[in-house]
Amino acid sequence: MSKSNKPKKKAGQQKQAKRTKRESDTNTLKGRLDVTRSGRGFVIVEGLEEDIMIAPDGLKDAMDGDTVRVKLSSGYEGRPKGKVTEVVQRKRTEFIGKVQMNKGFAFILGDKDKNIPDLYVAEENLNGVKNGETVVARILDWGGEGKKPSATVVSVLSGDDAADEAMRAILLDNGFALNFSDEAQEIAARIPEVITKEDISKRKDVRGVLTFTIDPADAKDFDDAISYRKLKNGNHEIGVHIADVSHYVTPGNALDDEAYQKATSVYLPDRVNPMLPEHISNVLCSLRPNEDKLTFSAIFQITDKAEVKQYWLGKTVIHSDRRYTYEEAQQIIESGEGDHADVILTVNNISQTLRKYRFDEGAINFNSTEVRFKLDEKGNPTGIVLKESKEAHQLIEELMLLANRYVAKHVSKIKINNKAIPFPYRIHDTPDEEKLLPFIAFANKFGYKFDISSAEAIAASFNKLLKDIKGRPEEAVLQQLGIRTMAKAKYTESNVGHYGLGFEYYCHFTSPIRRYPDVMVHRILQDVLEDSVKIDKRMEEKCKHCSERERAAMDSERSGNKYKQVQFMGNYVGEEFDAIVSGVSKFGFWAETVDHMCEGLVSITSLAEHDSFRHSESDYALVGHRTGKKFTMGDKVRIKVIAANLEKRQLDYEWVNEK
Repeated sequence: MSKSNKPKKKAGQQKQAKRTKRESDTNTLKGRLDVTRSGRGFVIVEGLEEDIMIAPDGLKDAMDGDTVRVKLSSGYEGRPKGKVTEVVQRKRTEFIGKVQMNKGFAFILGDKDKNIPDLYVAEENLNGVKNGETVVARILDWGGEGKKPSATVVSVLSGDDAADEAMRAILLDNGFALNFSDEAQEIAARIPEVITKEDISKRKDVRGVLTFTIDPADAKDFDDAISYRKLKNGNHEIGVHIADVSHYVTPGNALDDEAYQKATSVYLPDRVNPMLPEHISNVLCSLRPNEDKLTFSAIFQITDKAEVKQYWLGKTVIHSDRRYTYEEAQQIIESGEGDHADVILTVNNISQTLRKYRFDEGAINFNSTEVRFKLDEKGNPTGIVLKESKEAHQLIEELMLLANRYVAKHVSKIKINNKAIPFPYRIHDTPDEEKLLPFIAFANKFGYKFDISSAEAIAASFNKLLKDIKGRPEEAVLQQLGIRTMAKAKYTESNVGHYGLGFEYYCHFTSPIRRYPDVMVHRILQDVLEDSVKIDKRMEEKCKHCSERERAAMDSERSGNKYKQVQFMGNYVGEEFDAIVSGVSKFGFWAETVDHMCEGLVSITSLAEHDSFRHSESDYALVGHRTGKKFTMGDKVRIKVIAANLEKRQLDYEWVNEK
């Protein structure tokens, strides 16, 4: 029947249809699937207090991490229960497995614990692999009911390089493809490197202004540059120039789609899994010295006191005159000598003043220590060094924060029909009272007081605490627990400000090579500047996706670091080290070595020969029943390395009683 000849529903029928749809909606929910080792699944639905349990036979063809629709059925011991009706979005498209050859085809054996089926590979997609080899395979077709997914072999993993296989598995388990599709690679390769006169004619030309980059010594992609010149009125013009990724990556093609799916680059100890192909990140968009480059810029006119008098946002063309490493820039700051020393010192003074203002206005001054691994030519860890944040790092950090803040503030003023336009703000909410109150009670035991009368008062109390505990025995535990009380930063179109930074408006504008939200910000900002804003009704959905991918990247990086720590400490089994208690639970305490910051578990079982210990949650401690011996977060202990399990990425320590 043609559309025009369809009979219209009567009012009663329409009401019944709406009611049925509403009932159906409440009975079907969307969420992320977590498959346990038992084969049972749990679907995590936003806003639902309890996860929905899925029996193994109700998973359909959904896999761990997929976004699914679930039809609710009866409860299970008070827990909601259901069945998967549809896979909305696959978490991953690439898998690692062993090849099982057959005549004219093969199977890649799946991980049954995670509901990953065997993958069918036709002969033409085997790409020369042999029986028993471990390979990476990419899905071509998900199959369907009773039909196995079909795949193609992407690469073979070397059987003697367990560490390489582990790093790839970490990325795949967290939903990050190891390779770009041929289509995306081809799009990237076809983008010309030549900057045309037409490109330049549409931009502000700042190639004549002194411009430089400051990056890590081993950086390959330079996505931000700084320009400087002294103005006749005595003020300073400081430009923050960001690689114009949106000029090269256009919405809707395979390249853009794959960048969005990843949403972020992932930095493991021995490799980078990039958001964009190398031709874009390391060539076209890398602001390398002595080359003209297309950028999106925030240019500020600033006084000696770091007051912003004017700002300009727009597309530019730059020419970097000098590449500094952080070490080189720091040497100039400390010695006052070197290339363009007067400029580096002037810009650093302004950055340090901006930093002081930020903390004066309520930013919280948490210092988290990061580690970097020294690796040999095979990627094996030979040493661990702590990353330090010195003034050269802060110089760049403060100027990036300034640009991010002014871009967010500029876009926030744009209204259509009296409504703010959809925009990916980077927000950080105030601390959750449920987490904050136990922390305050614990801090009180050390004599530190908190004012919780307002969000500003809490921030001021945190800063006073962090200043007062400097160098004291309780510094490590209170800093660590303080960080845990903080809400997690995320992307959303509902701006509530960034509590940790003390900013009312904030976004990510400065790293589009490695973060997709920055690409979104560039596109929206350009629309705003051209007065051609398009309302994106999917903005919040995109923000949630980018936040989820960011968390997955952080999980990958933690897992990668843990693997290298276990690899490294495996060389020291049987040896003793000084450590700090970094966590406690009813089954033991975690200790982090002072020299390497490698964390391992001292199990409650191994402590049984010394005493019977109970867990005191309020004191963040294990307490001995007979001796009263306490292991509290932040305590110094002596430990012995007992085991280093690479498969589980787990270190086991034993407490050394130094009586």
